[in-house]
Amino acid sequence: MISIIVPTYQEVENLKPLSEMIQSALQGREYEIIIMDDNSQDGSVELCQELAKTYPIRIVTRTEDRGLSPAVIDGFDHAQGDYIVVMDADLSHPACAIPNMVDQLQSGESDFVLGSRYVAGGSIDDSWTLWRYINSAVATLPALPLTRVKDPMSGFFAVRKADIPQRKDLSPIGYKIALEVMVKGDFKKVSEVPIHFVDRVHGESKLTLSEQLKYLRHLRRLYQHKFKTKAEFFQFALVGSSGFIVDLVVYLLLQMMGLSHTVARAISFWPAASWNWMLNRVMTFNHREKSRKSTQWGAFVTSSLLGFSVNYGTYYTLTTYVPFFQEHMIFALVIGVLMGMGFNFTISNLFIFKKLRDEISDESAKR
Repeated sequence: MISIIVPTYQEVENLKPLSEMIQSALQGREYEIIIMDDNSQDGSVELCQELAKTYPIRIVTRTEDRGLSPAVIDGFDHAQGDYIVVMDADLSHPACAIPNMVDQLQSGESDFVLGSRYVAGGSIDDSWTLWRYINSAVATLPALPLTRVKDPMSGFFAVRKADIPQRKDLSPIGYKIALEVMVKGDFKKVSEVPIHFVDRVHGESKLTLSEQLKYLRHLRRLYQHKFKTKAEFFQFALVGSSGFIVDLVVYLLLQMMGLSHTVARAISFWPAASWNWMLNRVMTFNHREKSRKSTQWGAFVTSSLLGFSVNYGTYYTLTTYVPFFQEHMIFALVIGVLMGMGFNFTISNLFIFKKLRDEISDESAKR
C-alpha cells in the first residue's frame, strides 16, 4: 500500500481537488491519504469526514510542535503503507508522478525518489517572476554540497517506510523535510523524476522570512551532521574572523579615547575572546553539553591565550630561523594564524565544549 502524507494548515479549499487528483493517478492501486493538519479550524476535519465516504482519506489534528516538518515526521508513524509519498496540499505537486516514483522504489531502481523541477522534462509555472527564480536559485546553492540532486528544495518525495531514518535522528527546522530525510538516511540510490510545478490557486503561501531563516539554521545542522568536524572547524573559523573585527574595533576605539596602543591591544583581546566564546557556544557547538558559563568562559579565554602563544611562537620561529619566511613574512603570519586556530579548535572541541554522551556512544558504535 502507498501512504500519501500531506501536511496542512488552512488548506481546506484544496483537499477535495487533491483527493480527486490522487484518485485519478492511482486507479487500481491501494493507497491512503493522511492529512496531517496543524489545527487549522477551517472546516478541514468536517470536510475530510465527508470525503472519507468516497476516498481513502483521514485527518490527524496536531496541536503541539506544529510545523510542516514535524507534521510529516508524525505522519510517518501514522502511515500503514510500505511506501511513503510526501506532497504539498497546495496542488503544486502533480499526483500523476506518484506511480512512477513508487515504481522506482518497488523495482529497486531507486531508494529515494524526488519530484524535480530541474531535471530534463521538469518545468515551473509560467507565472513565476524573476525574483522567484533568483530566490529559488539562491536557496538551492548552499544545499548542493549535501546531496547530488538538482532540486534539493523540493518537498515532493517517495521512500520505502522501512528506509526512513529513526525518529530520534530527525531534527529538521522549518519546511525542508525531504532534504533532512535524504541527508540523514542511508540511501545508496537517489533519483529524480521530472514534474511540472504549478502555483497554488487557493490559500496563501506559508513561506515567510521566518521560515527562510529557519532554513539557514537547518542547513547548518545538516552540514554538522554530514561533515562533522570539518563543518565545526569552518564555523569556528568564521566566528574567529568576526572576533577579529571585534578586536580591531575595540582596539581603535580605545586609542581614540587616549589609551596607548599597547594598553589598547591588551584590553581589546578580552571582548574579542568573549565574543568568540559566546558565538561558539550558541552556534558552532550548540549541540554540545551546556556546562557552567563562567567555567567554560574561563577555559576558553585561557585556551585563546595559549593559542595566541602558539600563533606568535610559530611566526617567530619561522621568521627567525627559516630564510624563506624572513623574506616572505606574510606566509609566516598565515601559518601562525592557522596553527593558533587549529590549537584553539582542538582544545575547544575536545575539552571545553564537551560532546554529549549519546554523541560519543554513536561514534563508538560506528567504529
